[in-house]
Amino acid sequence: MKLTYGLQDIPNVAAKILKTIKSKNILFHGDMGMGKTTLIKEIIKQLGVTDTVSSPTYSIVNEYKTPDNNTVYHFDFYRINSDEEAMDFGIEEYFFEQAWCLMEWPNKVENLLPLGAAQIFITAVDDTQRTIEIK
Repeated sequence: MKLTYGLQDIPNVAAKILKTIKSKNILFHGDMGMGKTTLIKEIIKQLGVTDTVSSPTYSIVNEYKTPDNNTVYHFDFYRINSDEEAMDFGIEEYFFEQAWCLMEWPNKVENLLPLGAAQIFITAVDDTQRTIEIK
């Protein structure tokens, strides 16, 4: 599936993603400033999380709970420099929980990612529009 959207369309795009994907592991690919975090925040909101959602750039992972007590992990691997670093913070433990795992910069830990993860590629059309492709 391929969609072009603007900022006002993000709630609809998030809903389509949640209806389309089959995996709770979602990899978000895109250059800096493409809107990965903005889209992930909306997905987390649509999963029912009412907490304030923030970027885990410095913490690497943020954890949220849905009203039905499901866990949502939001990862930002931008600052990870090796597989060993990711192993040191217990990356594999998160994947065994069967929780939602929404991951930015997955290319930084590609050897450790769960098989069968959905992949979302975000590119710029212009300053106000993005295209996503879901694989």
